[in-house]
Amino acid sequence: MLLHSVVDTSVAVAATRSRRTKIDLLRELLDRAEPHEVESVVSWLSGEMTQGRLGVGFRTLAALSAPVAAEPTLSVDQVSGLLDRLAGISGPGSAAARQHLLMELFEQATEAEQRFLVALLGGELRQGALEGVMTDAVAAAAGLAVEPVRRAVMLSGRLAQAAAAAFEGGVDALAGFGLELGRPVRPMLASPAESLDAALTEFDGAVSVEYKLDGARIQVHRRDDAVWIFTRTLRDITTSVPELVDLVRALPCRSVVLDGETLALTDSGRPRPFQETMSRFGARSERELLLHPYFFDCLHLDGDDLLDEPLSVRLDHLARVAGEHRIPTLVAPDADSAEAHLGDSLGNGHEGVMVKSLTSTYTAGRRGRAWQKVKPEHTLDLVVLAAEWGYGRRTGFLSNLHLGARDPDGGPPIMVGKTFKGLTDALLQWQTEEFPRYESHRDEHTVHLRPAIVVEIELDGVQTSSRYPGGVALRFARVLRYRPDKSAGDADTIDAVRALLPTAPVSGTGLP
Repeated sequence: MLLHSVVDTSVAVAATRSRRTKIDLLRELLDRAEPHEVESVVSWLSGEMTQGRLGVGFRTLAALSAPVAAEPTLSVDQVSGLLDRLAGISGPGSAAARQHLLMELFEQATEAEQRFLVALLGGELRQGALEGVMTDAVAAAAGLAVEPVRRAVMLSGRLAQAAAAAFEGGVDALAGFGLELGRPVRPMLASPAESLDAALTEFDGAVSVEYKLDGARIQVHRRDDAVWIFTRTLRDITTSVPELVDLVRALPCRSVVLDGETLALTDSGRPRPFQETMSRFGARSERELLLHPYFFDCLHLDGDDLLDEPLSVRLDHLARVAGEHRIPTLVAPDADSAEAHLGDSLGNGHEGVMVKSLTSTYTAGRRGRAWQKVKPEHTLDLVVLAAEWGYGRRTGFLSNLHLGARDPDGGPPIMVGKTFKGLTDALLQWQTEEFPRYESHRDEHTVHLRPAIVVEIELDGVQTSSRYPGGVALRFARVLRYRPDKSAGDADTIDAVRALLPTAPVSGTGLP
Protein backbone atom coordinates (compact mmCIF):
# COMPACT_ATOMS: atom_id res chain seq x y z
CA MET A 1 0.00 0.00 0.00
CA LEU A 2 1.24 3.48 -0.86
CA LEU A 3 1.35 6.23 1.73
CA HIS A 4 -0.84 8.45 -0.45
CA SER A 5 -3.79 6.06 0.13
CA VAL A 6 -3.45 6.68 3.86
CA VAL A 7 -3.16 10.43 3.28
CA ASP A 8 -6.24 10.51 1.03
CA THR A 9 -8.27 8.67 3.66
CA SER A 10 -7.01 11.01 6.37
CA VAL A 11 -8.17 14.03 4.34
CA ALA A 12 -11.57 12.44 3.63
CA VAL A 13 -12.10 11.51 7.29
CA ALA A 14 -11.24 15.05 8.36
CA ALA A 15 -13.79 16.45 5.90
CA THR A 16 -16.81 14.73 7.45
CA ARG A 17 -18.46 14.90 10.88
CA SER A 18 -20.45 11.73 10.27
CA ARG A 19 -19.24 8.93 12.49
CA ARG A 20 -20.69 6.34 10.12
CA THR A 21 -18.89 7.87 7.14
CA LYS A 22 -15.59 7.99 9.05
CA ILE A 23 -15.90 4.30 9.93
CA ASP A 24 -16.74 3.37 6.33
CA LEU A 25 -13.75 5.30 4.96
CA LEU A 26 -11.36 3.70 7.43
CA ARG A 27 -12.82 0.24 6.84
CA GLU A 28 -12.38 0.60 3.07
CA LEU A 29 -8.71 1.53 3.54
CA LEU A 30 -8.04 -1.34 5.94
CA ASP A 31 -9.71 -3.74 3.50
CA ARG A 32 -6.92 -2.88 1.03
CA ALA A 33 -4.06 -3.15 3.53
CA GLU A 34 -1.83 -6.19 3.85
CA PRO A 35 -1.97 -7.77 7.33
CA HIS A 36 1.59 -6.68 8.11
CA GLU A 37 0.70 -3.05 7.19
CA VAL A 38 -2.32 -2.80 9.50
CA GLU A 39 -0.44 -1.85 12.66
CA SER A 40 1.28 1.09 10.97
CA VAL A 41 -1.84 2.31 9.15
CA VAL A 42 -4.03 2.17 12.26
CA SER A 43 -1.35 3.82 14.36
CA TRP A 44 -0.83 6.70 11.91
CA LEU A 45 -4.53 7.35 11.39
CA SER A 46 -4.92 7.44 15.17
CA GLY A 47 -2.30 10.20 15.27
CA GLU A 48 0.41 8.00 16.77
CA MET A 49 3.49 6.05 15.74
CA THR A 50 4.35 2.47 16.64
CA GLN A 51 7.87 3.67 17.52
CA GLY A 52 6.64 6.16 20.15
CA ARG A 53 8.47 9.47 20.50
CA LEU A 54 11.24 10.02 17.96
CA GLY A 55 13.02 13.03 19.43
CA VAL A 56 11.87 15.30 16.59
CA GLY A 57 10.39 18.68 17.53
CA PHE A 58 7.56 20.35 15.65
CA ARG A 59 9.69 23.38 14.80
CA THR A 60 12.36 21.14 13.29
CA LEU A 61 9.74 19.57 11.05
CA ALA A 62 8.21 22.89 10.06
CA ALA A 63 11.65 24.22 9.10
CA LEU A 64 12.41 21.38 6.70
CA SER A 65 12.84 22.63 3.13
CA ALA A 66 12.84 19.38 1.21
CA PRO A 67 11.84 19.41 -2.47
CA VAL A 68 8.42 17.97 -3.29
CA ALA A 69 8.10 14.68 -5.17
CA ALA A 70 6.04 14.92 -8.35
CA GLU A 71 4.36 11.50 -7.99
CA PRO A 72 3.52 9.36 -4.94
CA THR A 73 5.96 6.47 -4.62
CA LEU A 74 6.43 6.02 -0.86
CA SER A 75 4.98 2.80 0.49
CA VAL A 76 3.73 2.16 4.01
CA ASP A 77 6.61 -0.28 4.55
CA GLN A 78 9.19 2.28 3.41
CA VAL A 79 7.89 4.94 5.77
CA SER A 80 7.66 2.48 8.65
CA GLY A 81 11.25 1.38 8.03
CA LEU A 82 12.52 4.97 7.96
CA LEU A 83 10.70 5.72 11.21
CA ASP A 84 12.29 2.63 12.78
CA ARG A 85 15.70 3.94 11.78
CA LEU A 86 14.83 7.38 13.13
CA ALA A 87 13.79 5.88 16.48
CA GLY A 88 17.13 4.08 16.74
CA ILE A 89 19.26 7.23 16.48
CA SER A 90 20.92 8.36 19.70
CA GLY A 91 24.19 9.64 21.10
CA PRO A 92 26.63 12.24 19.76
CA GLY A 93 25.64 13.64 16.38
CA SER A 94 22.08 12.37 16.71
CA ALA A 95 20.49 15.73 15.79
CA ALA A 96 22.34 15.86 12.48
CA ALA A 97 21.60 12.21 11.79
CA ARG A 98 17.89 12.77 12.40
CA GLN A 99 17.93 15.79 10.10
CA HIS A 100 19.58 13.76 7.35
CA LEU A 101 17.07 10.90 7.67
CA LEU A 102 14.12 13.29 7.72
CA MET A 103 15.35 14.87 4.50
CA GLU A 104 15.66 11.40 2.96
CA LEU A 105 12.04 10.72 3.88
CA PHE A 106 10.59 14.07 2.85
CA GLU A 107 12.40 14.22 -0.50
CA GLN A 108 10.40 11.15 -1.56
CA ALA A 109 7.05 12.62 -0.42
CA THR A 110 4.50 14.62 -2.37
CA GLU A 111 3.23 17.92 -0.97
CA ALA A 112 0.17 16.28 0.59
CA GLU A 113 2.34 13.49 2.03
CA GLN A 114 4.77 16.02 3.50
CA ARG A 115 1.91 17.85 5.24
CA PHE A 116 0.66 14.54 6.64
CA LEU A 117 4.13 13.54 7.90
CA VAL A 118 4.73 16.92 9.55
CA ALA A 119 1.41 16.63 11.40
CA LEU A 120 2.04 12.98 12.36
CA LEU A 121 5.63 13.40 13.55
CA GLY A 122 4.77 16.68 15.29
CA GLY A 123 1.82 15.17 17.18
CA GLU A 124 -0.67 17.43 15.41
CA LEU A 125 -2.58 14.96 13.25
CA ARG A 126 -6.27 15.51 14.01
CA GLN A 127 -8.28 14.04 11.16
CA GLY A 128 -11.03 12.54 13.28
CA ALA A 129 -9.97 8.89 13.63
CA LEU A 130 -10.18 8.74 17.41
CA GLU A 131 -9.89 5.42 19.18
CA GLY A 132 -13.62 4.64 19.30
CA VAL A 133 -14.10 5.31 15.59
CA MET A 134 -10.98 3.38 14.63
CA THR A 135 -11.91 0.44 16.87
CA ASP A 136 -15.26 0.12 15.11
CA ALA A 137 -13.54 0.36 11.71
CA VAL A 138 -11.00 -2.34 12.62
CA ALA A 139 -13.77 -4.68 13.74
CA ALA A 140 -15.77 -4.05 10.55
CA ALA A 141 -12.77 -4.56 8.26
CA ALA A 142 -11.70 -7.73 10.07
CA GLY A 143 -15.26 -9.09 10.02
CA LEU A 144 -15.44 -9.30 13.82
CA ALA A 145 -17.77 -8.13 16.56
CA VAL A 146 -16.51 -4.93 18.12
CA GLU A 147 -16.41 -6.09 21.76
CA PRO A 148 -13.43 -8.50 21.40
CA VAL A 149 -11.48 -5.69 19.71
CA ARG A 150 -12.35 -3.21 22.46
CA ARG A 151 -11.31 -5.68 25.14
CA ALA A 152 -7.97 -6.34 23.44
CA VAL A 153 -7.36 -2.59 23.23
CA MET A 154 -8.16 -2.24 26.92
CA LEU A 155 -5.78 -5.00 27.94
CA SER A 156 -2.93 -4.21 25.55
CA GLY A 157 -3.15 -0.43 25.93
CA ARG A 158 -2.42 -0.16 22.19
CA LEU A 159 -5.09 0.02 19.51
CA ALA A 160 -2.65 -0.62 16.65
CA GLN A 161 -1.32 -3.79 18.26
CA ALA A 162 -4.85 -5.09 18.83
CA ALA A 163 -5.77 -4.24 15.22
CA ALA A 164 -2.81 -6.21 13.88
CA ALA A 165 -3.87 -9.22 15.95
CA ALA A 166 -7.46 -8.93 14.71
CA PHE A 167 -6.31 -9.14 11.08
CA GLU A 168 -3.70 -11.81 11.59
CA GLY A 169 -5.58 -14.19 13.89
CA GLY A 170 -9.15 -13.01 14.40
CA VAL A 171 -11.00 -13.67 17.63
CA ASP A 172 -8.49 -16.31 18.77
CA ALA A 173 -5.62 -13.83 18.50
CA LEU A 174 -7.61 -11.13 20.33
CA ALA A 175 -8.40 -13.60 23.09
CA GLY A 176 -4.67 -13.93 23.64
CA PHE A 177 -4.60 -10.46 25.18
CA GLY A 178 -4.97 -10.88 28.90
CA LEU A 179 -4.15 -8.80 31.89
CA GLU A 180 -0.37 -8.85 32.05
CA LEU A 181 1.47 -7.75 35.17
CA GLY A 182 3.66 -4.79 34.30
CA ARG A 183 1.53 -3.74 31.31
CA PRO A 184 -1.05 -1.07 32.23
CA VAL A 185 -4.76 -1.45 31.51
CA ARG A 186 -6.78 1.46 30.10
CA PRO A 187 -8.51 3.08 33.11
CA MET A 188 -12.28 2.94 33.52
CA LEU A 189 -13.83 6.42 33.40
CA ALA A 190 -16.86 8.08 34.99
CA SER A 191 -19.65 10.29 33.71
CA PRO A 192 -21.09 13.33 35.54
CA ALA A 193 -24.20 12.60 37.61
CA GLU A 194 -27.21 14.88 37.56
CA SER A 195 -27.23 14.72 41.35
CA LEU A 196 -26.49 12.34 44.20
CA ASP A 197 -30.16 11.37 44.50
CA ALA A 198 -30.40 10.71 40.75
CA ALA A 199 -27.35 8.41 40.82
CA LEU A 200 -28.64 6.47 43.82
CA THR A 201 -32.06 6.09 42.21
CA GLU A 202 -30.62 4.92 38.87
CA PHE A 203 -29.02 1.90 40.54
CA ASP A 204 -31.78 1.40 43.15
CA GLY A 205 -29.23 1.92 45.93
CA ALA A 206 -27.01 -1.01 44.87
CA VAL A 207 -23.92 1.20 44.79
CA SER A 208 -20.71 2.11 46.49
CA VAL A 209 -20.23 5.77 47.40
CA GLU A 210 -16.61 6.84 47.79
CA TYR A 211 -14.72 10.09 48.23
CA LYS A 212 -13.74 11.77 44.97
CA LEU A 213 -10.21 12.86 45.75
CA ASP A 214 -8.44 15.87 44.26
CA GLY A 215 -5.47 13.70 43.37
CA ALA A 216 -3.79 12.00 40.42
CA ARG A 217 -4.94 8.66 39.04
CA ILE A 218 -2.51 5.78 39.44
CA GLN A 219 -2.50 2.10 38.55
CA VAL A 220 -0.08 -0.13 40.45
CA HIS A 221 1.17 -3.58 39.46
CA ARG A 222 3.19 -6.02 41.51
CA ARG A 223 4.67 -9.43 40.81
CA ASP A 224 6.69 -10.70 43.78
CA ASP A 225 9.20 -7.88 44.45
CA ALA A 226 8.78 -6.20 41.06
CA VAL A 227 6.51 -3.13 41.19
CA TRP A 228 5.27 -0.77 38.46
CA ILE A 229 3.37 2.51 38.90
CA PHE A 230 1.49 4.05 35.95
CA THR A 231 -0.43 7.29 35.42
CA ARG A 232 -3.89 7.54 33.85
CA THR A 233 -2.18 8.04 30.47
CA LEU A 234 -0.25 4.77 31.03
CA ARG A 235 3.07 6.54 31.60
CA ASP A 236 5.49 4.60 33.81
CA ILE A 237 6.50 6.77 36.80
CA THR A 238 7.89 3.99 38.98
CA THR A 239 11.30 5.59 39.51
CA SER A 240 9.74 8.92 40.54
CA VAL A 241 7.61 7.55 43.41
CA PRO A 242 9.76 5.21 45.55
CA GLU A 243 7.48 5.65 48.58
CA LEU A 244 4.58 4.17 46.60
CA VAL A 245 6.78 1.32 45.38
CA ASP A 246 7.78 0.46 48.95
CA LEU A 247 4.15 0.54 50.11
CA VAL A 248 2.93 -1.73 47.30
CA ARG A 249 5.82 -4.13 47.85
CA ALA A 250 4.74 -4.48 51.49
CA LEU A 251 1.11 -5.43 50.74
CA PRO A 252 0.10 -8.95 51.90
CA CYS A 253 0.09 -10.65 48.48
CA ARG A 254 2.29 -12.15 45.78
CA SER A 255 0.77 -10.29 42.83
CA VAL A 256 -1.77 -7.49 42.50
CA VAL A 257 -3.13 -4.77 40.22
CA LEU A 258 -4.82 -1.84 41.95
CA ASP A 259 -6.56 1.27 40.64
CA GLY A 260 -6.56 4.41 42.73
CA GLU A 261 -5.52 7.97 43.37
CA THR A 262 -2.48 9.49 44.98
CA LEU A 263 -2.05 12.90 46.55
CA ALA A 264 0.19 14.92 48.78
CA LEU A 265 -1.17 15.92 52.18
CA THR A 266 -0.55 18.81 54.54
CA ASP A 267 0.55 18.15 58.11
CA SER A 268 -3.12 18.31 59.13
CA GLY A 269 -4.04 15.59 56.64
CA ARG A 270 -5.80 17.80 54.09
CA PRO A 271 -4.97 17.51 50.38
CA ARG A 272 -2.31 19.82 49.00
CA PRO A 273 -2.97 21.60 45.68
CA PHE A 274 -3.16 19.22 42.72
CA GLN A 275 -0.11 20.82 41.07
CA GLU A 276 2.04 19.83 44.05
CA THR A 277 1.00 16.20 43.67
CA MET A 278 1.71 16.27 39.92
CA SER A 279 5.13 17.84 40.49
CA ARG A 280 6.33 14.52 41.91
CA PHE A 281 5.56 12.64 38.70
CA GLY A 282 8.38 14.37 36.86
CA ALA A 283 10.93 13.90 39.63
CA ARG A 284 13.85 11.52 39.29
CA SER A 285 14.01 10.69 42.99
CA GLU A 286 12.02 10.97 46.19
CA ARG A 287 11.62 14.46 47.62
CA GLU A 288 10.37 15.74 50.95
CA LEU A 289 6.81 15.91 49.55
CA LEU A 290 5.51 12.38 50.07
CA LEU A 291 2.60 10.89 48.15
CA HIS A 292 -0.18 8.91 49.83
CA PRO A 293 -2.11 6.30 47.81
CA TYR A 294 -5.83 5.64 48.16
CA PHE A 295 -7.12 2.64 46.20
CA PHE A 296 -10.66 2.06 44.99
CA ASP A 297 -10.45 -1.06 42.80
CA CYS A 298 -8.64 -4.39 42.55
CA LEU A 299 -8.19 -5.86 39.07
CA HIS A 300 -5.95 -8.80 39.93
CA LEU A 301 -4.93 -10.60 43.09
CA ASP A 302 -2.58 -13.56 43.55
CA GLY A 303 -3.09 -15.08 40.12
CA ASP A 304 -6.79 -14.29 39.70
CA ASP A 305 -7.89 -11.68 37.14
CA LEU A 306 -10.92 -9.79 38.43
CA LEU A 307 -11.86 -7.49 35.51
CA ASP A 308 -15.02 -9.46 34.76
CA GLU A 309 -16.10 -9.80 38.38
CA PRO A 310 -18.75 -7.38 39.71
CA LEU A 311 -17.51 -4.40 41.68
CA SER A 312 -18.88 -5.93 44.90
CA VAL A 313 -16.46 -8.86 44.52
CA ARG A 314 -13.55 -6.62 43.56
CA LEU A 315 -14.15 -4.47 46.65
CA ASP A 316 -13.97 -7.57 48.86
CA HIS A 317 -10.56 -8.40 47.40
CA LEU A 318 -9.47 -4.78 47.77
CA ALA A 319 -10.39 -4.81 51.46
CA ARG A 320 -8.32 -7.95 51.96
CA VAL A 321 -5.14 -6.71 50.29
CA ALA A 322 -5.17 -2.93 50.85
CA GLY A 323 -7.80 -2.24 53.50
CA GLU A 324 -5.94 0.53 55.31
CA HIS A 325 -5.19 2.30 52.02
CA ARG A 326 -8.75 2.31 50.65
CA ILE A 327 -10.56 5.49 49.70
CA PRO A 328 -13.31 6.10 52.30
CA THR A 329 -16.25 4.16 50.92
CA LEU A 330 -19.82 3.25 51.86
CA VAL A 331 -21.43 0.15 50.36
CA ALA A 332 -25.17 0.22 49.62
CA PRO A 333 -25.82 3.26 51.87
CA ASP A 334 -29.23 4.82 52.37
CA ALA A 335 -29.81 8.32 50.99
CA ASP A 336 -29.08 10.09 54.28
CA SER A 337 -25.79 8.22 54.80
CA ALA A 338 -24.72 8.93 51.22
CA GLU A 339 -25.50 12.65 51.63
CA ALA A 340 -23.51 12.73 54.87
CA HIS A 341 -20.59 11.00 53.11
CA LEU A 342 -20.66 13.68 50.42
CA GLY A 343 -20.59 16.36 53.12
CA ASP A 344 -17.65 14.68 54.85
CA SER A 345 -15.71 14.48 51.58
CA LEU A 346 -16.23 18.17 50.86
CA GLY A 347 -15.46 19.09 54.45
CA ASN A 348 -12.13 17.28 54.22
CA GLY A 349 -11.10 19.27 51.16
CA HIS A 350 -12.01 16.76 48.45
CA GLU A 351 -14.09 17.23 45.29
CA GLY A 352 -17.24 15.21 46.01
CA VAL A 353 -18.12 11.53 45.71
CA MET A 354 -18.13 8.74 43.13
CA VAL A 355 -21.24 6.57 42.86
CA LYS A 356 -20.57 3.14 41.32
CA SER A 357 -22.86 0.25 40.48
CA LEU A 358 -21.99 -2.80 42.57
CA THR A 359 -22.81 -5.07 39.63
CA SER A 360 -20.50 -3.30 37.16
CA THR A 361 -17.51 -5.02 35.61
CA TYR A 362 -14.32 -3.09 34.84
CA THR A 363 -14.81 -1.56 31.37
CA ALA A 364 -11.76 0.45 30.49
CA GLY A 365 -11.43 3.57 28.41
CA ARG A 366 -15.15 4.40 28.09
CA ARG A 367 -17.32 6.87 29.96
CA GLY A 368 -20.32 4.75 30.84
CA ARG A 369 -23.07 5.27 33.39
CA ALA A 370 -21.82 2.54 35.74
CA TRP A 371 -19.50 5.07 37.44
CA GLN A 372 -20.81 8.58 38.11
CA LYS A 373 -19.14 11.57 39.73
CA VAL A 374 -21.03 13.97 41.98
CA LYS A 375 -19.47 17.42 42.43
CA PRO A 376 -21.14 20.54 43.85
CA GLU A 377 -19.86 22.88 41.13
CA HIS A 378 -19.71 22.67 37.36
CA THR A 379 -16.21 21.94 36.04
CA LEU A 380 -15.00 20.95 32.59
CA ASP A 381 -11.66 19.74 31.31
CA LEU A 382 -11.09 21.72 28.10
CA VAL A 383 -8.32 22.05 25.52
CA VAL A 384 -6.35 25.29 25.25
CA LEU A 385 -6.60 26.35 21.61
CA ALA A 386 -4.82 29.71 21.84
CA ALA A 387 -3.83 32.52 24.19
CA GLU A 388 -3.94 36.25 23.62
CA TRP A 389 -1.21 38.65 24.71
CA GLY A 390 -2.32 40.60 27.77
CA TYR A 391 -2.44 44.35 28.25
CA GLY A 392 -2.17 46.71 31.23
CA ARG A 393 -0.74 44.80 34.17
CA ARG A 394 -0.55 41.68 31.99
CA THR A 395 1.44 43.26 29.16
CA GLY A 396 4.12 40.81 28.01
CA PHE A 397 2.24 37.76 29.30
CA LEU A 398 0.03 35.29 27.47
CA SER A 399 -3.32 35.72 29.16
CA ASN A 400 -6.82 35.28 27.68
CA LEU A 401 -7.36 31.59 26.86
CA HIS A 402 -9.34 30.21 23.92
CA LEU A 403 -11.04 27.02 25.10
CA GLY A 404 -12.26 24.02 23.12
CA ALA A 405 -14.29 20.90 23.87
CA ARG A 406 -13.40 17.53 22.37
CA ASP A 407 -15.27 16.40 19.28
CA PRO A 408 -16.46 12.86 20.20
CA ASP A 409 -16.17 11.86 16.53
CA GLY A 410 -12.50 12.78 16.40
CA GLY A 411 -12.44 16.17 14.71
CA PRO A 412 -10.47 19.14 16.02
CA PRO A 413 -11.60 20.63 19.36
CA ILE A 414 -14.70 22.83 19.13
CA MET A 415 -14.32 26.31 20.60
CA VAL A 416 -16.77 27.11 23.42
CA GLY A 417 -15.39 30.25 25.03
CA LYS A 418 -12.57 32.37 26.37
CA THR A 419 -11.40 33.34 29.84
CA PHE A 420 -8.63 35.18 31.65
CA LYS A 421 -10.19 34.82 35.10
CA GLY A 422 -8.48 32.75 37.76
CA LEU A 423 -5.01 33.24 36.31
CA THR A 424 -2.51 33.98 39.06
CA ASP A 425 0.81 35.72 38.41
CA ALA A 426 2.50 32.32 38.62
CA LEU A 427 0.16 30.84 36.00
CA LEU A 428 0.64 33.82 33.69
CA GLN A 429 4.41 33.34 33.90
CA TRP A 430 4.07 29.60 33.31
CA GLN A 431 1.77 30.06 30.30
CA THR A 432 4.10 32.56 28.69
CA GLU A 433 7.06 30.19 29.04
CA GLU A 434 5.24 26.94 28.24
CA PHE A 435 2.75 27.74 25.47
CA PRO A 436 5.34 28.51 22.74
CA ARG A 437 6.46 24.88 22.99
CA TYR A 438 3.05 23.92 21.56
CA GLU A 439 2.72 26.80 19.10
CA SER A 440 1.29 26.07 15.67
CA HIS A 441 1.20 29.69 14.45
CA ARG A 442 0.65 33.21 15.71
CA ASP A 443 -0.57 36.63 14.70
CA GLU A 444 -0.12 40.06 16.24
CA HIS A 445 -2.40 39.41 19.20
CA THR A 446 -2.64 35.63 19.62
CA VAL A 447 -0.48 32.51 19.91
CA HIS A 448 -2.34 29.47 18.53
CA LEU A 449 -1.51 26.05 19.99
CA ARG A 450 -1.55 22.45 18.93
CA PRO A 451 -4.32 20.68 20.90
CA ALA A 452 -2.25 19.21 23.72
CA ILE A 453 -2.78 21.23 26.92
CA VAL A 454 -5.82 20.51 29.11
CA VAL A 455 -7.11 23.00 31.68
CA GLU A 456 -9.84 22.49 34.28
CA ILE A 457 -12.42 25.26 34.10
CA GLU A 458 -15.04 26.15 36.71
CA LEU A 459 -18.17 27.78 35.36
CA ASP A 460 -21.65 28.88 36.36
CA GLY A 461 -23.25 27.13 33.39
CA VAL A 462 -23.53 27.38 29.63
CA GLN A 463 -25.83 29.19 27.23
CA THR A 464 -26.75 28.86 23.58
CA SER A 465 -24.60 31.02 21.33
CA SER A 466 -24.14 31.59 17.61
CA ARG A 467 -20.67 33.00 18.28
CA TYR A 468 -18.97 29.61 18.55
CA PRO A 469 -19.22 26.63 16.17
CA GLY A 470 -20.62 24.26 18.80
CA GLY A 471 -23.64 26.52 19.38
CA VAL A 472 -22.90 26.93 23.09
CA ALA A 473 -20.77 29.27 25.22
CA LEU A 474 -19.40 29.08 28.75
CA ARG A 475 -20.84 31.42 31.39
CA PHE A 476 -18.45 33.04 33.90
CA ALA A 477 -15.62 30.61 33.19
CA ARG A 478 -12.51 30.72 35.37
CA VAL A 479 -9.32 28.68 35.51
CA LEU A 480 -9.01 26.20 38.36
CA ARG A 481 -5.82 24.41 37.35
CA TYR A 482 -3.97 22.77 34.50
CA ARG A 483 -4.19 18.99 34.08
CA PRO A 484 -0.78 17.61 33.02
CA ASP A 485 -2.15 14.14 33.78
CA LYS A 486 -4.59 14.41 30.88
CA SER A 487 -4.19 14.57 27.11
CA ALA A 488 -6.50 16.30 24.64
CA GLY A 489 -8.21 12.94 24.16
CA ASP A 490 -9.25 13.01 27.83
CA ALA A 491 -10.95 16.42 27.61
CA ASP A 492 -14.72 16.74 27.98
CA THR A 493 -16.75 16.51 24.79
CA ILE A 494 -18.98 19.12 23.20
CA ASP A 495 -21.90 16.90 24.24
CA ALA A 496 -20.84 17.21 27.88
CA VAL A 497 -20.82 20.99 27.50
CA ARG A 498 -24.25 21.00 25.86
CA ALA A 499 -25.60 18.77 28.63
CA LEU A 500 -25.17 21.74 30.99
CA LEU A 501 -27.72 23.80 29.06
CA PRO A 502 -30.99 24.31 30.96
CA THR A 503 -32.62 22.15 28.25
CA ALA A 504 -29.96 20.04 26.58
CA PRO A 505 -30.12 19.66 22.76
CA VAL A 506 -29.94 16.33 20.99
CA SER A 507 -26.49 14.73 21.12
CA GLY A 508 -24.20 15.28 18.17
CA THR A 509 -21.37 17.40 16.95
CA GLY A 510 -23.12 19.41 14.26
CA LEU A 511 -24.65 22.80 14.88
CA PRO A 512 -27.87 22.59 16.91
